[in-house]
Amino acid sequence: MSDESLPHRILACVESIPRGRVMSYGDIAEYCGANTPRLVGRVLSLDGGTVPWHRVVRSDGSLATHKSDRQRELLEAEGVRFRRERVDMRACRWDGAQS
Repeated sequence: MSDESLPHRILACVESIPRGRVMSYGDIAEYCGANTPRLVGRVLSLDGGTVPWHRVVRSDGSLATHKSDRQRELLEAEGVRFRRERVDMRACRWDGAQS
């Protein structure tokens, strides 16, 4: 696989996250073979919102700082559970396996 396909794999992974589920930046990096979760964030920031970006959270369940209100609104509309200000990762984390 070429490095050029990595952004496409990242976007395809995010696109495949089911409604009501989330993955962390690190989960996606591991799933796609990226060497750092920061690359996942970079790809999403350059994408412009064509994939369900709101389903990607930090490993502790916290939300994107600059879009947290909108992200929470979208996740709650999909039934994602929260514990205070963080996604309940135990209940809502998706491992990438097809259901």
